[in-house]
Amino acid sequence: MQPRIDDFDPIAPRREAAMFYGLFLRGHSAEDLRKDIDIPKETLAKWHLHYRADGFRESLERMYQYRKQVLAIFDELVTNERNRHRLQ
Repeated sequence: MQPRIDDFDPIAPRREAAMFYGLFLRGHSAEDLRKDIDIPKETLAKWHLHYRADGFRESLERMYQYRKQVLAIFDELVTNERNRHRLQ
């Protein structure tokens, strides 16, 4: 059974960002992790060109917004970690 859009877990972006943050704490580069999380606008534009079905384009847009949300949470966690180390 495929999940419905309104079955979306609002905590999912936080969980995913936490997973990437754990990798950061284990020594992975924050910049490399950002590249893994992010979807560049150019990539999204290419996808829109190749996948013209309206339903699929809406899914792409939701996925793009989700990835940006994960990236923002990850950036906040990394910034807080760096600030914490400066204060000590």
